Amino acid sequence: MREFDIITHNLANVSTAGYKRQCTAFSKALEAQTRGFNEESPGRVEMTAEFDFSQGGVTHTGRSLDIALYGKGFLIVETPEGPLYTRNGALQTNHNGQLVDSSGNLIAGQAGPITIPPTIPLSEVHISVDGQITAQGAAIGKLKFVDFGDDENKLVPTGANCFRMPDEDVVPAAAADLQVKQGYQESSNVRMVDELVGMIRVQRLYEANMKFIAAKREAGSSLMDVAMG
Repeated sequence: MREFDIITHNLANVSTAGYKRQCTAFSKALEAQTRGFNEESPGRVEMTAEFDFSQGGVTHTGRSLDIALYGKGFLIVETPEGPLYTRNGALQTNHNGQLVDSSGNLIAGQAGPITIPPTIPLSEVHISVDGQITAQGAAIGKLKFVDFGDDENKLVPTGANCFRMPDEDVVPAAAADLQVKQGYQESSNVRMVDELVGMIRVQRLYEANMKFIAAKREAGSSLMDVAMG
């Protein structure tokens, strides 16, 4: 069952920074089918999956290039295939001193890639609540954040806690209510207890659905026997 696969995937990423839990409408569909034997079963359950982009908790790391995001919005990750979007604020620098993600992709700044001069220790880098990066009293750059608003549910995962927007007509706006906290990481928004309860509930709903289908088949078989008898 795909529902179990999704729950298992969520549980496997409960400690992954910036991870957003995935959920489906499977349970709701099963509930609709098992309310009573007078309802007709459609014979199949349509599975629609979506991501829960609600705020995760934060964990203190003390790393100067770790940032936790508060509010709606994403960092922009520049790749050869186009921009990706992430909440994972575990940043680092490449050999050129440019800010990158864990895969080595550039992190977008308001004026392009952000480069930290090699003469500046990372411990002296300061990132303000609005994403402005300074060191030794000098401005280095400013992180760029975007928000998809109601189109957020159109984002699709690409791996490494990144998403892409497949709909070319959707243009993100600048994130208006996003705040940055340096030295922290946003934790996964997966709640282990809720996922385990959900797994048990779906198993019970699935079993109830199978019994319902079996009862319908048995009733149909009995009617056929009466008709042919």
